[in-house]
Amino acid sequence: MTAEVVTQEAAALLRAAANGDAQAWSGLVRRFSGLVWSVARGHGLSQADAEDVYQTTWLRLTQHLERIKEPDRIAGWLAATARNESLRVIRSGLRVSPVENLEPALEPQGSPEEEAVQAESARQARWRAARLWEAFEELSERCKQLLRVLSAPTPPSYAEVAEVFDMPVGSIGPTRARCLARLRALLADRGITSGSERS
Repeated sequence: MTAEVVTQEAAALLRAAANGDAQAWSGLVRRFSGLVWSVARGHGLSQADAEDVYQTTWLRLTQHLERIKEPDRIAGWLAATARNESLRVIRSGLRVSPVENLEPALEPQGSPEEEAVQAESARQARWRAARLWEAFEELSERCKQLLRVLSAPTPPSYAEVAEVFDMPVGSIGPTRARCLARLRALLADRGITSGSERS
Protein backbone atom coordinates (compact mmCIF):
# COMPACT_ATOMS: atom_id res chain seq x y z
CA MET A 1 0.00 0.00 0.00
CA THR A 2 1.48 3.36 -1.03
CA ALA A 3 1.80 6.37 1.23
CA GLU A 4 -0.72 8.20 -0.98
CA VAL A 5 -3.34 5.48 -0.51
CA VAL A 6 -2.75 5.42 3.26
CA THR A 7 -3.12 9.19 3.36
CA GLN A 8 -6.36 9.13 1.34
CA GLU A 9 -7.84 6.42 3.59
CA ALA A 10 -6.93 8.41 6.70
CA ALA A 11 -8.55 11.53 5.24
CA ALA A 12 -11.72 9.57 4.51
CA LEU A 13 -11.77 8.27 8.10
CA LEU A 14 -11.36 11.78 9.44
CA ARG A 15 -14.20 13.14 7.34
CA ALA A 16 -16.47 10.28 8.40
CA ALA A 17 -15.54 10.74 12.07
CA ALA A 18 -16.34 14.45 11.78
CA ASN A 19 -19.81 13.41 10.56
CA GLY A 20 -20.35 11.31 13.69
CA ASP A 21 -19.23 7.89 12.45
CA ALA A 22 -18.04 6.06 15.60
CA GLN A 23 -16.44 3.27 13.59
CA ALA A 24 -14.41 5.82 11.63
CA TRP A 25 -13.23 7.36 14.90
CA SER A 26 -12.17 3.92 16.14
CA GLY A 27 -10.36 3.39 12.85
CA LEU A 28 -8.45 6.64 13.31
CA VAL A 29 -7.43 5.67 16.82
CA ARG A 30 -6.29 2.21 15.69
CA ARG A 31 -4.33 3.59 12.77
CA PHE A 32 -2.55 6.42 14.57
CA SER A 33 -2.24 5.23 18.18
CA GLY A 34 1.31 4.03 17.56
CA LEU A 35 2.29 7.36 16.02
CA VAL A 36 0.89 9.46 18.88
CA TRP A 37 2.38 7.17 21.51
CA SER A 38 5.81 7.07 19.86
CA VAL A 39 5.99 10.87 19.62
CA ALA A 40 5.15 11.20 23.33
CA ARG A 41 7.65 8.54 24.41
CA GLY A 42 10.17 9.93 21.94
CA HIS A 43 10.39 13.07 24.06
CA GLY A 44 11.66 11.05 26.99
CA LEU A 45 8.49 11.42 29.03
CA SER A 46 7.63 9.12 31.88
CA GLN A 47 4.90 6.53 31.33
CA ALA A 48 2.37 8.68 33.19
CA ASP A 49 3.24 11.85 31.27
CA ALA A 50 3.22 10.00 27.94
CA GLU A 51 -0.27 8.67 28.75
CA ASP A 52 -1.43 12.21 29.54
CA VAL A 53 -0.03 13.48 26.24
CA TYR A 54 -1.64 10.57 24.39
CA GLN A 55 -5.08 11.28 25.87
CA THR A 56 -4.78 15.05 25.42
CA THR A 57 -3.80 14.66 21.77
CA TRP A 58 -6.92 12.63 21.03
CA LEU A 59 -9.01 15.12 23.02
CA ARG A 60 -7.63 17.94 20.88
CA LEU A 61 -8.61 16.02 17.76
CA THR A 62 -12.20 15.65 18.98
CA GLN A 63 -12.26 19.42 19.54
CA HIS A 64 -10.96 20.14 16.03
CA LEU A 65 -12.54 17.34 13.97
CA GLU A 66 -14.68 19.67 11.90
CA ARG A 67 -12.05 22.40 11.61
CA ILE A 68 -9.07 20.51 10.21
CA LYS A 69 -8.51 22.08 6.80
CA GLU A 70 -6.32 19.36 5.33
CA PRO A 71 -7.72 15.92 6.25
CA ASP A 72 -5.03 14.22 4.18
CA ARG A 73 -2.43 15.63 6.62
CA ILE A 74 -4.00 14.10 9.73
CA ALA A 75 -0.87 12.11 10.64
CA GLY A 76 1.18 15.30 10.63
CA TRP A 77 -1.49 17.12 12.63
CA LEU A 78 -1.54 14.39 15.29
CA ALA A 79 2.25 14.24 15.46
CA ALA A 80 2.54 18.03 15.79
CA THR A 81 -0.14 18.10 18.49
CA ALA A 82 1.54 15.27 20.42
CA ARG A 83 4.88 17.05 20.07
CA ASN A 84 3.44 20.35 21.34
CA GLU A 85 1.74 18.62 24.27
CA SER A 86 4.97 16.78 25.10
CA LEU A 87 6.91 20.04 25.13
CA ARG A 88 4.23 21.62 27.31
CA VAL A 89 4.60 18.80 29.85
CA ILE A 90 8.39 19.10 29.77
CA ARG A 91 8.22 22.86 30.30
CA SER A 92 5.76 22.57 33.14
CA GLY A 93 8.14 20.27 34.99
CA LEU A 94 5.29 19.07 37.17
CA ARG A 95 6.61 15.54 37.23
CA VAL A 96 10.18 14.43 37.47
CA SER A 97 10.96 10.92 36.33
CA PRO A 98 13.50 9.49 38.80
CA VAL A 99 16.61 8.10 37.21
CA GLU A 100 18.46 7.10 40.35
CA ASN A 101 17.78 4.14 42.59
CA LEU A 102 16.25 2.14 39.78
CA GLU A 103 17.52 -1.13 41.20
CA PRO A 104 15.14 -2.74 43.69
CA ALA A 105 16.28 -2.83 47.27
CA LEU A 106 16.76 -6.54 47.78
CA GLU A 107 18.41 -8.44 50.55
CA PRO A 108 21.81 -9.85 49.54
CA GLN A 109 21.29 -13.20 47.83
CA GLY A 110 24.82 -14.28 46.96
CA SER A 111 28.34 -14.36 48.31
CA PRO A 112 30.30 -11.10 48.79
CA GLU A 113 32.24 -11.94 45.63
CA GLU A 114 29.04 -12.38 43.61
CA GLU A 115 27.68 -9.13 45.04
CA ALA A 116 30.88 -7.34 44.00
CA VAL A 117 30.68 -8.73 40.46
CA GLN A 118 27.03 -7.70 40.16
CA ALA A 119 27.77 -4.22 41.50
CA GLU A 120 30.60 -3.79 39.00
CA SER A 121 28.38 -4.99 36.13
CA ALA A 122 25.70 -2.50 37.14
CA ARG A 123 28.30 0.28 37.32
CA GLN A 124 29.57 -0.59 33.84
CA ALA A 125 26.02 -0.60 32.48
CA ARG A 126 25.32 2.84 33.98
CA TRP A 127 28.56 4.20 32.56
CA ARG A 128 27.79 2.87 29.07
CA ALA A 129 24.22 4.22 29.22
CA ALA A 130 25.52 7.68 30.18
CA ARG A 131 27.97 7.67 27.25
CA LEU A 132 25.22 6.50 24.91
CA TRP A 133 22.95 9.41 25.83
CA GLU A 134 25.83 11.88 25.59
CA ALA A 135 26.50 10.64 22.06
CA PHE A 136 22.79 10.61 21.19
CA GLU A 137 22.47 14.28 22.17
CA GLU A 138 25.20 15.16 19.63
CA LEU A 139 23.10 13.86 16.73
CA SER A 140 21.14 16.29 14.60
CA GLU A 141 17.65 17.08 15.82
CA ARG A 142 16.17 15.27 12.82
CA CYS A 143 18.18 12.11 13.59
CA LYS A 144 17.16 12.20 17.24
CA GLN A 145 13.48 12.58 16.41
CA LEU A 146 13.57 9.88 13.73
CA LEU A 147 15.39 7.35 15.93
CA ARG A 148 13.06 8.03 18.87
CA VAL A 149 9.96 7.51 16.74
CA LEU A 150 11.28 4.38 15.00
CA SER A 151 12.47 2.79 18.26
CA ALA A 152 9.16 3.23 20.07
CA PRO A 153 7.56 0.04 21.45
CA THR A 154 4.82 0.39 18.83
CA PRO A 155 6.44 2.39 16.02
CA PRO A 156 4.29 4.00 13.34
CA SER A 157 4.30 2.73 9.78
CA TYR A 158 6.86 4.08 7.33
CA ALA A 159 3.99 5.82 5.50
CA GLU A 160 3.07 7.71 8.67
CA VAL A 161 6.72 8.53 9.39
CA ALA A 162 7.12 9.79 5.82
CA GLU A 163 4.19 12.17 6.26
CA VAL A 164 5.30 13.45 9.66
CA PHE A 165 8.91 14.01 8.59
CA ASP A 166 7.97 15.13 5.07
CA MET A 167 10.32 12.64 3.41
CA PRO A 168 9.90 9.85 0.85
CA VAL A 169 9.11 6.42 2.30
CA GLY A 170 12.12 4.96 0.47
CA SER A 171 14.53 7.32 2.24
CA ILE A 172 13.49 6.43 5.79
CA GLY A 173 15.57 3.25 6.05
CA PRO A 174 18.76 4.78 4.57
CA THR A 175 18.36 7.90 6.75
CA ARG A 176 17.93 5.72 9.83
CA ALA A 177 21.04 3.75 8.86
CA ARG A 178 23.07 6.97 8.49
CA CYS A 179 21.87 8.23 11.87
CA LEU A 180 22.82 4.93 13.53
CA ALA A 181 26.21 4.96 11.81
CA ARG A 182 26.81 8.47 13.14
CA LEU A 183 25.80 7.33 16.62
CA ARG A 184 28.19 4.37 16.44
CA ALA A 185 31.00 6.72 15.36
CA LEU A 186 30.30 9.04 18.28
CA LEU A 187 30.35 6.07 20.65
CA ALA A 188 33.63 4.85 19.13
CA ASP A 189 35.11 8.29 19.79
CA ARG A 190 34.28 7.64 23.44
CA GLY A 191 35.96 4.25 23.35
CA ILE A 192 32.72 2.28 23.23
CA THR A 193 32.24 -0.48 20.72
CA SER A 194 30.16 -3.62 20.92
CA GLY A 195 31.22 -5.50 24.02
CA SER A 196 33.70 -2.85 25.14
CA GLU A 197 34.14 -1.92 28.76
CA ARG A 198 35.39 1.12 30.57
CA SER A 199 39.15 1.05 31.01
